[in-house]
Amino acid sequence: QVQLVESGGGWVQAGGSLRLSCAASGSIFSINAMGWYRQTSDKQRELVATITSGGSTNYADSVKGRFTISRDNAKNMVYLQMNSLKPEDTAVYYCNADIAMSAYVNRRYWGKGTLVTVSS
Repeated sequence: QVQLVESGGGWVQAGGSLRLSCAASGSIFSINAMGWYRQTSDKQRELVATITSGGSTNYADSVKGRFTISRDNAKNMVYLQMNSLKPEDTAVYYCNADIAMSAYVNRRYWGKGTLVTVSS
């Protein structure tokens, strides 16, 4: 089995920073793309940022210049540094990873989410 566990969420005032972490564990052969998504109660889950195994990144327009995604392949970790936070960044943030359990089998996994609350 594979698990993704997020940490680092919490409460912060507008303009502040938070750093989210996500650890992948279990029967992992390799990890391809990893990413962060977020969801509020009245919206669908949306992409925040993704990063390939080679380090190429992609960001939602709403977070470009404020958020930075990174990963540590040796530790099977992905991070999201969030700066200049705004109230509209308030959401549950989910870690996602495309994980291969063997050379022939891979699937996408989701973490359970971590809540980020930004007050004005």
